[in-house]
Amino acid sequence: MKTIILKNEFWYGGAVYEGYRQPVGADDIVDWDFRENPTHNQIMPLFLSSKGRYIWSDAGFHISFRNGEILAEGPEPIILKDGFNDLRGAYLAAMKAHFPFHEIKLSDRFFKVPVYNSWIELTYYQTQKNILKYAKGILENGFPSGVLMIDDGWSPYYGRWQFRGDNFKDAKAMLKELHEMGFSVMLWICPFITPDTLEFREARDKHFLIETPEGKPRILEWWNGYSAALDLTNPDAMKWLKDQLDVLTDMGVDGFKLDAGDPCYYHAGDKLFRDVSTDELSRLWAEFGEQFAFNELRVCFRAGGYSLMQRLCDKQTKWDESGIAGLIPDTLLQGLTGHPFGSPDMIGGGEYTCFLNGNENACTPEMFVRYAQIAALMPVMQFSASPWRVLPEADFQKVKAALALREKCLPEIFKAVECAKVTGEPIARSMEFVFPGQGMERVMDQFMVGDALLVAPVWKQGEVVRSVTLPEGQWRCVSLGETEGDVLNGGRNVVLGENDGLVVLRRV
Repeated sequence: MKTIILKNEFWYGGAVYEGYRQPVGADDIVDWDFRENPTHNQIMPLFLSSKGRYIWSDAGFHISFRNGEILAEGPEPIILKDGFNDLRGAYLAAMKAHFPFHEIKLSDRFFKVPVYNSWIELTYYQTQKNILKYAKGILENGFPSGVLMIDDGWSPYYGRWQFRGDNFKDAKAMLKELHEMGFSVMLWICPFITPDTLEFREARDKHFLIETPEGKPRILEWWNGYSAALDLTNPDAMKWLKDQLDVLTDMGVDGFKLDAGDPCYYHAGDKLFRDVSTDELSRLWAEFGEQFAFNELRVCFRAGGYSLMQRLCDKQTKWDESGIAGLIPDTLLQGLTGHPFGSPDMIGGGEYTCFLNGNENACTPEMFVRYAQIAALMPVMQFSASPWRVLPEADFQKVKAALALREKCLPEIFKAVECAKVTGEPIARSMEFVFPGQGMERVMDQFMVGDALLVAPVWKQGEVVRSVTLPEGQWRCVSLGETEGDVLNGGRNVVLGENDGLVVLRRV
């Protein structure tokens, strides 16, 4: 497929992780190979144009933008459609034709209350005592109960989906206590099995595992070592997994964080129950997660429109695009590729060493606060490192203020969530999506919540105010106090620093 880039045309799509490099215009030179997902985040074989065109294929493809032209090649036909007026029109047309939304069964709690993940505080030392202490600390420090994710380390090893008896003396009682405290509880799982265990032998003998071409269980390498992998194409294997997870849900577990499953860990050419690509294995893991109202996914291929809460991949404690600078553009790409129910990762990042004293790459209080302010008006706000532990009192209060501002704006946030369920439109929307033809194609560091709220957080180190691009019309600053700010005329750039760096404006 070959086409020219039109005058003042800009393109968005492909890999969520590449959001910071988008949009792409006629003067840009970009080359992406998406024939297999090379990232650890969501990807769609889709590109959208601000001039109402879109590019689609049923498989990943290689695409290059250079010299004012677009060239795309892949294993499946690549189509170019036009005539949809603008970015919003192109998205809606592509979505209806190629990834119509499934029935969205996600719990509304993801959007109404914070998510708390135990990883940073407990790492691999997940115990009943520590989990309850973590939950009580949330309430004792003035934060609301929410969705509590118990991360990796709660089970004896991968493939035994049971609480460790030595660390969880009475898991059912713990779940009951957490529910009484107001928490919904999720558990971390992956599609891998530790070799040389009873579960491994059972799965091997039943041919539930991915096998090498020679018929031996494939032992693959991933970030936690070496494991066998469930054959996600085998319905009996998936029933075997689901039956074991049902025991946990019967105990009181509300859902699961489905991690791993990245295409890069699988081997093309391995023996499967049904011959599929490594990208398709990743998609099947996402599809499996849809049956739970409480779920979280991080990586998938062509899962736009699925009933999934999808987070951004782990962000580094840096101010550049690998960290804070990537949060807003990557989230906007999530929405434009059909993944509206997103979380910008754990506030402060998911690397526990960055919260240890003496680490030169430690998350600073300024960085943590800015991260929290960016996340505050995103679809899902997720904590892991406890703000009351890692922050001085003044900065801790700034994080609480960001959460209070979210609660004040919750009616608009939830209205956008309900809209996404029905229309498939993003919750966090790019400025160009809502205001076509106003020269906002490259404004990717502020966003709209639905069509009502404009959110422009400070994201640069050392800054306390920022330039905000106001669309035409009138805008009023939303503050934490009872009195709203003055009305501002749009169609211009203004420098603002409301709410200590979190600018929120309501369309008048």
